Amino acid sequence: MRTGTTPSKSSSTTDSAASVDSEYAFELTLCAHLEERRDWVLGRQLGASVADPGARVVDVCAVVPGPEFDRRAAITRETIPPRAVESDVGPGRAVDPVDAFDCSPGVARRTTDRAVEVGFFEAERRGSRRHVRATARYPDWIGRLIGIENKPDLGRPGDLERQLRRDTALGLFDAVVLATESYVTGAHLNRIPDSVGVWRFSGADSDLTVVREPTPLASDAPGIEPLADHPLRTDVAVVPAAAKARKRRAIAERAYGKGWRPDAYPGCASMCPTDEGAPYCVEFDRVVHPGSDCGEACPAFEAADPPTVDCEALRAERTPWVADPDGVARRQTGLDRFT
Repeated sequence: MRTGTTPSKSSSTTDSAASVDSEYAFELTLCAHLEERRDWVLGRQLGASVADPGARVVDVCAVVPGPEFDRRAAITRETIPPRAVESDVGPGRAVDPVDAFDCSPGVARRTTDRAVEVGFFEAERRGSRRHVRATARYPDWIGRLIGIENKPDLGRPGDLERQLRRDTALGLFDAVVLATESYVTGAHLNRIPDSVGVWRFSGADSDLTVVREPTPLASDAPGIEPLADHPLRTDVAVVPAAAKARKRRAIAERAYGKGWRPDAYPGCASMCPTDEGAPYCVEFDRVVHPGSDCGEACPAFEAADPPTVDCEALRAERTPWVADPDGVARRQTGLDRFT
Protein backbone atom coordinates (compact mmCIF):
# COMPACT_ATOMS: atom_id res chain seq x y z
CA MET A 1 0.00 0.00 0.00
CA ARG A 2 1.19 3.46 -0.87
CA THR A 3 0.90 6.14 1.84
CA GLY A 4 2.21 8.99 -0.24
CA THR A 5 4.69 9.57 -3.00
CA THR A 6 8.39 9.00 -3.14
CA PRO A 7 10.70 12.01 -2.70
CA SER A 8 11.39 12.06 -6.44
CA LYS A 9 7.80 12.94 -7.24
CA SER A 10 6.71 16.56 -7.44
CA SER A 11 4.31 18.14 -4.97
CA SER A 12 1.68 18.42 -7.71
CA THR A 13 1.88 14.66 -8.28
CA THR A 14 1.60 14.09 -4.55
CA ASP A 15 -1.46 16.31 -4.37
CA SER A 16 -3.00 14.50 -7.32
CA ALA A 17 -2.44 11.07 -5.77
CA ALA A 18 -3.87 12.21 -2.44
CA SER A 19 -6.89 13.66 -4.23
CA VAL A 20 -7.56 10.37 -6.04
CA ASP A 21 -7.27 8.42 -2.79
CA SER A 22 -9.62 10.76 -0.93
CA GLU A 23 -12.16 10.68 -3.74
CA TYR A 24 -12.16 6.89 -3.73
CA ALA A 25 -12.72 6.73 0.03
CA PHE A 26 -15.40 9.42 -0.20
CA GLU A 27 -17.15 7.52 -2.98
CA LEU A 28 -17.26 4.21 -1.13
CA THR A 29 -18.37 5.84 2.11
CA LEU A 30 -21.18 7.64 0.29
CA CYS A 31 -22.26 4.38 -1.37
CA ALA A 32 -22.40 2.65 2.01
CA HIS A 33 -24.46 5.53 3.41
CA LEU A 34 -26.95 5.50 0.53
CA GLU A 35 -27.23 1.73 0.56
CA GLU A 36 -28.16 1.77 4.22
CA ARG A 37 -30.76 4.52 3.93
CA ARG A 38 -32.33 4.26 0.48
CA ASP A 39 -34.01 1.45 -1.40
CA TRP A 40 -31.68 1.82 -4.37
CA VAL A 41 -29.34 -0.38 -6.41
CA LEU A 42 -25.93 1.28 -6.73
CA GLY A 43 -23.12 0.87 -9.24
CA ARG A 44 -19.77 2.70 -9.49
CA GLN A 45 -17.74 4.01 -12.40
CA LEU A 46 -20.14 3.42 -15.27
CA GLY A 47 -19.88 4.74 -18.82
CA ALA A 48 -22.41 7.52 -19.44
CA SER A 49 -21.86 8.62 -23.04
CA VAL A 50 -23.85 7.67 -26.12
CA ALA A 51 -22.38 9.34 -29.20
CA ASP A 52 -18.82 9.21 -27.87
CA PRO A 53 -18.48 5.98 -25.84
CA GLY A 54 -15.95 6.21 -23.05
CA ALA A 55 -15.89 10.00 -22.97
CA ARG A 56 -17.86 10.20 -19.72
CA VAL A 57 -17.78 7.94 -16.68
CA VAL A 58 -20.22 8.69 -13.89
CA ASP A 59 -18.96 8.10 -10.35
CA VAL A 60 -22.11 6.50 -8.96
CA CYS A 61 -25.36 5.47 -10.60
CA ALA A 62 -28.41 4.85 -8.43
CA VAL A 63 -31.21 2.75 -9.90
CA VAL A 64 -34.55 3.39 -8.24
CA PRO A 65 -36.64 0.19 -8.59
CA GLY A 66 -39.53 0.34 -11.05
CA PRO A 67 -42.83 -1.57 -11.16
CA GLU A 68 -41.40 -4.89 -12.36
CA PHE A 69 -38.19 -4.93 -10.35
CA ASP A 70 -39.02 -8.26 -8.72
CA ARG A 71 -39.35 -9.88 -12.15
CA ARG A 72 -35.92 -8.60 -13.11
CA ALA A 73 -34.39 -9.80 -9.85
CA ALA A 74 -35.83 -13.27 -10.44
CA ILE A 75 -33.98 -13.73 -13.75
CA THR A 76 -30.33 -13.42 -12.71
CA ARG A 77 -28.02 -11.68 -10.28
CA GLU A 78 -25.71 -10.80 -13.18
CA THR A 79 -25.84 -8.14 -15.85
CA ILE A 80 -28.04 -9.18 -18.76
CA PRO A 81 -26.13 -8.35 -21.96
CA PRO A 82 -27.72 -5.26 -23.54
CA ARG A 83 -27.41 -6.74 -27.04
CA ALA A 84 -29.43 -9.74 -25.87
CA VAL A 85 -32.22 -7.48 -24.65
CA GLU A 86 -32.19 -5.52 -27.92
CA SER A 87 -32.16 -8.63 -30.12
CA ASP A 88 -35.13 -10.29 -31.79
CA VAL A 89 -34.89 -13.25 -29.41
CA GLY A 90 -38.14 -13.46 -27.48
CA PRO A 91 -39.86 -15.95 -25.16
CA GLY A 92 -41.87 -17.47 -28.04
CA ARG A 93 -40.44 -19.43 -30.94
CA ALA A 94 -36.75 -20.33 -30.71
CA VAL A 95 -34.61 -18.62 -33.34
CA ASP A 96 -31.10 -18.82 -34.76
CA PRO A 97 -29.20 -16.15 -32.79
CA VAL A 98 -27.08 -15.14 -35.78
CA ASP A 99 -30.27 -14.00 -37.53
CA ALA A 100 -31.68 -12.29 -34.44
CA PHE A 101 -28.84 -9.82 -33.74
CA ASP A 102 -27.91 -6.67 -35.59
CA CYS A 103 -24.17 -7.28 -35.36
CA SER A 104 -21.49 -9.64 -36.65
CA PRO A 105 -22.03 -13.39 -36.25
CA GLY A 106 -19.11 -13.59 -33.82
CA VAL A 107 -20.53 -10.92 -31.53
CA ALA A 108 -23.97 -12.54 -31.78
CA ARG A 109 -22.59 -15.89 -30.69
CA ARG A 110 -20.58 -14.43 -27.79
CA THR A 111 -23.57 -12.43 -26.59
CA THR A 112 -25.77 -15.50 -26.86
CA ASP A 113 -23.28 -17.56 -24.86
CA ARG A 114 -23.34 -14.99 -22.07
CA ALA A 115 -27.13 -14.64 -22.15
CA VAL A 116 -27.49 -18.41 -21.81
CA GLU A 117 -24.89 -18.45 -19.03
CA VAL A 118 -26.75 -15.87 -16.93
CA GLY A 119 -30.16 -17.45 -17.56
CA PHE A 120 -31.79 -14.91 -19.87
CA PHE A 121 -31.66 -17.23 -22.90
CA GLU A 122 -32.20 -20.98 -23.06
CA ALA A 123 -30.85 -23.03 -25.93
CA GLU A 124 -31.95 -26.05 -27.93
CA ARG A 125 -30.51 -27.92 -30.92
CA ARG A 126 -32.17 -28.12 -34.30
CA GLY A 127 -30.01 -30.44 -36.32
CA SER A 128 -26.52 -28.97 -36.17
CA ARG A 129 -27.70 -25.44 -35.32
CA ARG A 130 -28.29 -23.88 -31.93
CA HIS A 131 -31.51 -21.97 -31.47
CA VAL A 132 -32.43 -19.83 -28.47
CA ARG A 133 -35.43 -18.23 -26.85
CA ALA A 134 -35.68 -15.78 -23.96
CA THR A 135 -36.61 -17.28 -20.62
CA ALA A 136 -38.82 -14.27 -19.85
CA ARG A 137 -40.08 -11.06 -21.34
CA TYR A 138 -37.65 -8.32 -20.37
CA PRO A 139 -39.36 -6.45 -17.52
CA ASP A 140 -40.03 -2.76 -16.97
CA TRP A 141 -37.85 -2.65 -13.87
CA ILE A 142 -36.07 0.70 -14.05
CA GLY A 143 -37.87 3.43 -12.13
CA ARG A 144 -35.39 6.30 -12.18
CA LEU A 145 -31.67 6.66 -12.79
CA ILE A 146 -29.77 9.14 -10.64
CA GLY A 147 -26.24 10.12 -11.64
CA ILE A 148 -23.97 11.21 -8.79
CA GLU A 149 -20.72 13.07 -9.39
CA ASN A 150 -18.39 13.01 -6.39
CA LYS A 151 -16.09 15.95 -5.73
CA PRO A 152 -15.16 16.00 -2.03
CA ASP A 153 -12.97 19.08 -2.41
CA LEU A 154 -14.56 21.86 -4.44
CA GLY A 155 -11.29 23.72 -4.23
CA ARG A 156 -10.01 21.20 -6.80
CA PRO A 157 -12.92 21.19 -9.27
CA GLY A 158 -11.04 19.82 -12.29
CA ASP A 159 -13.51 19.37 -15.18
CA LEU A 160 -16.49 19.38 -12.85
CA GLU A 161 -18.43 22.18 -14.54
CA ARG A 162 -17.97 20.69 -18.01
CA GLN A 163 -18.93 17.20 -16.81
CA LEU A 164 -22.13 18.40 -15.18
CA ARG A 165 -23.11 20.53 -18.16
CA ARG A 166 -22.59 17.48 -20.36
CA ASP A 167 -24.80 15.37 -18.10
CA THR A 168 -27.63 17.90 -18.00
CA ALA A 169 -27.54 18.59 -21.75
CA LEU A 170 -27.64 14.89 -22.61
CA GLY A 171 -30.30 14.05 -20.03
CA LEU A 172 -29.34 10.41 -19.76
CA PHE A 173 -30.23 10.42 -16.06
CA ASP A 174 -33.53 11.45 -14.54
CA ALA A 175 -31.60 13.58 -12.08
CA VAL A 176 -27.97 14.57 -11.54
CA VAL A 177 -26.42 15.29 -8.14
CA LEU A 178 -23.07 16.68 -7.04
CA ALA A 179 -21.83 15.22 -3.74
CA THR A 180 -19.11 17.09 -1.85
CA GLU A 181 -17.50 17.37 1.56
CA SER A 182 -16.76 21.07 1.09
CA TYR A 183 -18.81 23.92 2.46
CA VAL A 184 -20.96 24.98 -0.50
CA THR A 185 -21.07 28.69 -1.26
CA GLY A 186 -23.21 30.71 -3.63
CA ALA A 187 -20.20 31.00 -5.92
CA HIS A 188 -19.99 27.22 -6.14
CA LEU A 189 -23.68 26.97 -7.00
CA ASN A 190 -23.36 29.62 -9.68
CA ARG A 191 -20.70 27.61 -11.50
CA ILE A 192 -22.81 24.50 -12.01
CA PRO A 193 -26.10 24.03 -13.89
CA ASP A 194 -29.19 25.03 -11.94
CA SER A 195 -30.75 21.61 -12.48
CA VAL A 196 -27.93 19.79 -10.64
CA GLY A 197 -28.72 18.88 -7.05
CA VAL A 198 -26.07 19.33 -4.38
CA TRP A 199 -25.38 17.16 -1.35
CA ARG A 200 -22.91 17.93 1.38
CA PHE A 201 -21.72 14.64 2.81
CA SER A 202 -19.40 14.06 5.74
CA GLY A 203 -17.92 10.59 5.63
CA ALA A 204 -16.58 10.87 9.16
CA ASP A 205 -20.05 11.60 10.59
CA SER A 206 -22.01 9.77 7.89
CA ASP A 207 -24.15 12.89 7.64
CA LEU A 208 -25.79 13.97 4.38
CA THR A 209 -27.32 17.42 3.98
CA VAL A 210 -29.31 18.34 0.89
CA VAL A 211 -28.08 21.78 -0.13
CA ARG A 212 -30.19 21.85 -3.29
CA GLU A 213 -32.65 19.38 -4.73
CA PRO A 214 -32.05 18.30 -8.34
CA THR A 215 -34.47 19.34 -11.06
CA PRO A 216 -35.84 16.40 -13.10
CA LEU A 217 -34.28 16.07 -16.55
CA ALA A 218 -36.03 15.07 -19.78
CA SER A 219 -34.61 11.56 -19.93
CA ASP A 220 -37.27 10.39 -22.40
CA ALA A 221 -36.55 13.15 -24.94
CA PRO A 222 -33.65 13.63 -27.37
CA GLY A 223 -30.50 15.03 -25.80
CA ILE A 224 -27.45 17.03 -26.79
CA GLU A 225 -24.05 15.42 -26.17
CA PRO A 226 -21.02 17.74 -26.33
CA LEU A 227 -18.16 16.12 -28.22
CA ALA A 228 -15.27 18.58 -28.49
CA ASP A 229 -14.56 22.15 -27.48
CA HIS A 230 -12.96 24.64 -29.88
CA PRO A 231 -12.13 28.33 -29.34
CA LEU A 232 -15.27 29.54 -31.13
CA ARG A 233 -17.53 26.52 -31.07
CA THR A 234 -18.45 23.24 -29.40
CA ASP A 235 -19.09 20.15 -31.51
CA VAL A 236 -22.22 18.33 -30.40
CA ALA A 237 -24.29 15.31 -31.35
CA VAL A 238 -28.07 15.11 -31.17
CA VAL A 239 -28.86 11.84 -29.40
CA PRO A 240 -32.30 10.37 -30.21
CA ALA A 241 -34.58 9.33 -27.37
CA ALA A 242 -34.37 5.69 -28.48
CA ALA A 243 -30.58 5.70 -28.23
CA LYS A 244 -30.80 7.23 -24.76
CA ALA A 245 -33.29 4.55 -23.71
CA ARG A 246 -30.92 1.80 -24.82
CA LYS A 247 -28.01 3.40 -22.95
CA ARG A 248 -30.11 3.89 -19.81
CA ARG A 249 -31.00 0.20 -19.84
CA ALA A 250 -27.34 -0.73 -20.31
CA ILE A 251 -26.28 1.48 -17.39
CA ALA A 252 -28.97 0.05 -15.14
CA GLU A 253 -28.03 -3.51 -16.06
CA ARG A 254 -24.36 -2.84 -15.41
CA ALA A 255 -25.17 -1.26 -12.05
CA TYR A 256 -27.32 -4.26 -11.13
CA GLY A 257 -24.62 -6.77 -11.96
CA LYS A 258 -21.60 -4.82 -10.72
CA GLY A 259 -22.50 -3.05 -7.49
CA TRP A 260 -20.00 -0.75 -5.76
CA ARG A 261 -17.73 -2.92 -3.62
CA PRO A 262 -14.24 -4.00 -4.75
CA ASP A 263 -13.90 -7.20 -6.75
CA ALA A 264 -11.10 -8.38 -4.45
CA TYR A 265 -9.36 -7.40 -1.22
CA PRO A 266 -5.57 -7.25 -0.75
CA GLY A 267 -3.75 -10.14 0.89
CA CYS A 268 -2.17 -8.00 3.60
CA ALA A 269 -2.28 -8.29 7.38
CA SER A 270 -3.32 -4.63 7.61
CA MET A 271 -6.44 -5.07 5.51
CA CYS A 272 -9.53 -5.02 7.72
CA PRO A 273 -12.69 -4.30 5.69
CA THR A 274 -15.45 -2.33 7.33
CA ASP A 275 -18.81 -3.82 8.19
CA GLU A 276 -20.10 -2.35 4.93
CA GLY A 277 -17.31 -3.99 2.89
CA ALA A 278 -15.05 -0.99 2.25
CA PRO A 279 -11.30 -1.87 2.05
CA TYR A 280 -9.99 -0.31 5.26
CA CYS A 281 -6.29 -0.35 6.22
CA VAL A 282 -5.61 -0.36 9.97
CA GLU A 283 -1.97 0.62 9.46
CA PHE A 284 -2.89 3.96 7.91
CA ASP A 285 -6.36 4.30 9.42
CA ARG A 286 -8.25 4.91 6.19
CA VAL A 287 -10.07 3.34 3.29
CA VAL A 288 -7.57 2.50 0.55
CA HIS A 289 -7.81 1.74 -3.15
CA PRO A 290 -6.79 -1.94 -3.59
CA GLY A 291 -5.73 -1.43 -7.19
CA SER A 292 -3.35 1.48 -6.60
CA ASP A 293 -2.52 1.61 -2.89
CA CYS A 294 -1.84 -1.98 -1.94
CA GLY A 295 0.91 -4.44 -2.74
CA GLU A 296 4.53 -5.26 -2.08
CA ALA A 297 5.63 -1.69 -2.85
CA CYS A 298 3.90 -0.50 0.32
CA PRO A 299 6.38 -0.18 3.23
CA ALA A 300 3.76 -1.61 5.60
CA PHE A 301 2.88 -4.59 3.42
CA GLU A 302 2.78 -7.90 5.26
CA ALA A 303 1.62 -10.86 3.21
CA ALA A 304 -1.45 -12.61 4.53
CA ASP A 305 -4.53 -14.38 3.26
CA PRO A 306 -7.02 -11.95 1.77
CA PRO A 307 -9.86 -11.21 4.19
CA THR A 308 -13.08 -13.09 3.67
CA VAL A 309 -15.84 -10.66 2.78
CA ASP A 310 -19.21 -11.94 1.63
CA CYS A 311 -20.04 -8.97 -0.59
CA GLU A 312 -23.03 -10.75 -2.07
CA ALA A 313 -24.60 -11.36 1.33
CA LEU A 314 -23.98 -7.74 2.32
CA ARG A 315 -25.59 -6.47 -0.86
CA ALA A 316 -28.56 -8.81 -0.65
CA GLU A 317 -29.16 -7.85 2.99
CA ARG A 318 -29.01 -4.11 2.34
CA THR A 319 -30.60 -3.66 -1.11
CA PRO A 320 -33.40 -5.07 -3.32
CA TRP A 321 -30.74 -7.00 -5.30
CA VAL A 322 -31.19 -10.79 -5.06
CA ALA A 323 -28.04 -12.87 -4.67
CA ASP A 324 -29.53 -16.30 -5.47
CA PRO A 325 -32.64 -15.93 -7.64
CA ASP A 326 -34.70 -18.95 -8.59
CA GLY A 327 -34.31 -18.15 -12.26
CA VAL A 328 -37.00 -18.39 -14.90
CA ALA A 329 -35.61 -21.00 -17.31
CA ARG A 330 -38.15 -23.63 -18.21
CA ARG A 331 -37.97 -26.94 -20.05
CA GLN A 332 -40.73 -27.39 -22.58
CA THR A 333 -42.27 -30.72 -23.46
CA GLY A 334 -40.31 -32.58 -26.09
CA LEU A 335 -37.20 -30.42 -25.98
CA ASP A 336 -35.15 -33.10 -24.17
CA ARG A 337 -34.43 -34.78 -27.47
CA PHE A 338 -32.61 -31.69 -28.72
CA THR A 339 -30.06 -31.56 -25.86
